[in-house]
Amino acid sequence: MTKDLTKLHEILTQKLLEKVQDPEVKSADLNVARQFLKDNNIDAVPVNGSPLEQLIEELPFDETRKITVKTN
Repeated sequence: MTKDLTKLHEILTQKLLEKVQDPEVKSADLNVARQFLKDNNIDAVPVNGSPLEQLIEELPFDETRKITVKTN
């Protein structure tokens, strides 16, 4: 059974990756991918020059709230 669950996890990961890479990805698909990462304890720390840092810069955060970007 563990082998079956591993295979299911691999397939789901690949399908989500395909969806996220599709130029016409829907917000619902992105939300499923986000939740999948969260459920698997996957997170990221923004570092200088990373896409995550760029995303943070583009989002309309309150300027009084400080976001720390990790330097290498």
